[in-house]
Parts: sequence; C-alpha cells; structure tokens
Amino acid sequence: MRKTTALLLFFLLTHTLSAQHKNGIKVINSLKVYQNSFAQNPNQELIELKKMIPDLVLDIRYATTNNFMKQIMYPQARAFARKPVAEQLKKIQAELRKKGYGLKIYDAYRPYAITVSFYKKASDKSFVANPAKGSKHNRGCAVDLTLIDFKTKKEIPMPTPYDSFAPEAAANYRKLPYAVLRNRDFLIRTMQAHGFRVIKNEWWHYDFIGWQNYALIDIPFKSL
Repeated sequence: MRKTTALLLFFLLTHTLSAQHKNGIKVINSLKVYQNSFAQNPNQELIELKKMIPDLVLDIRYATTNNFMKQIMYPQARAFARKPVAEQLKKIQAELRKKGYGLKIYDAYRPYAITVSFYKKASDKSFVANPAKGSKHNRGCAVDLTLIDFKTKKEIPMPTPYDSFAPEAAANYRKLPYAVLRNRDFLIRTMQAHGFRVIKNEWWHYDFIGWQNYALIDIPFKSL
C-alpha cells in the first residue's frame, strides 16, 4: 500500500513539475511526461503522418517563408497528429485514392510556443488561436489540408489559397464557381464522415472530434 501511494505521489509530482502553467492553462513541455502519457494510453502518441501514410503530400508552409508570418516558424518540415487522428487520415487517403484524389497537408501538430507567436503577429485575431485557450493544433487534433490530383500532385481548385484572411475562406461562403464549391464541399463531407469538423472561417482547417481528451503540448519536432 505504501509503495503504491509513493508511486502515485511521484507520478503526480513529476506531471506537475513537467508542465508549465501559461495564461492560466496547463501546457506539457516535458518529453518524459508526454512519453509516459502514451505508454499508458497509445492514443496519446503523436504519429508522424508521412511514416503512416507514405503517399501523403506535405507542404508544411511554416517550415518556409511562404506563410502569413513571412518567416520560418518550424525548423523541420514534418507533420504529426495523435494516433486516432492519423488513423482516420490514413482511411481518408485510401478512400480518396480510389477516386483519383489525395491529401496535401499544410500543418498538423503545432507546438504551443508557435501559437503564441502567431497571436502576437496576426492582424486578424479571428484567424489564429488565442493562447489563453490554446489551439486544437497544440493538442495534435487539428489538420490544415487540401485535395490534390493523385497522379499529378497538383492542388484541386479551392476558394482561396491556404491561410487566406479573405471572406471567401469561410467554409459556408457560397458566391463561388460551381466547380470550386463542389471541390470544397466534397472535401468537407469526406472529412466529416471520418470524425473531423471544419471550422467556420477556414475551409482548410479540420478539428478532430474528441480533442478535449488531449492536453496542450509544447514539444519541438526534433524531440518527437
């Protein structure tokens, strides 16, 4: 009994000391604490998407200067998501492949520190997550993506470019060419059928149902 109590206290202590409380919320920044979490629950692991889905196309904009920040935010062009998210994306890719399409990923897991930087710089705060709450990206439960032609790898026409602040970026904006509306709505339907929900002002951003079950994380790609 004493041994069990001691282990429990040690577990709680290490979890407390290994998470920073920023803006009144808990953010895990310890690799060991993160690793312990998926040792107990495999669904907590951040999976590298390209390893699980080899034919997935990556266009990690924040690893380049081609983004609204106009600067490199990620030192590595990699994409991660929690295990259940990655598994659903694999199913979506398989379904799309049969129809001649594929997914291109712009962003997935995002360290919390990057969200703080985005919020400080963004001119329109409605397009970036408030650090006081954190982002679904910080939880490994959000993906930014689009459709491509599977053979040519070219993007399928969509309402706006990625990370556009224009009104046309809204998921329910209707004053668009028929072909563009069809492509966008097809993407939304496909994602929703697999447990994702598009957010209202970004046709490319999808949150995974159950994101509340995952903690905010601030661990760099190089540590994963």
